[in-house]
Amino acid sequence: MILVTRLDGVQYYINPHQIESIEVKPDTTLYMLSGKYVIVKEKVPVILERIVEYRKQIGSFKNEE
Repeated sequence: MILVTRLDGVQYYINPHQIESIEVKPDTTLYMLSGKYVIVKEKVPVILERIVEYRKQIGSFKNEE
């Protein structure tokens, strides 16, 4: 899970495997596979960094090393 911050300042964790796409309009919007979306304070590079770090922790990149 990765930590994200809603625009109202509430932090929570989201499953990055459920993110279908990310859009900036102008806030960062995460579109989920469920059809829901989440608007967060973090910029796209931060979200991508957290996803990569999470995948390293769970071993998703073992075949890519």
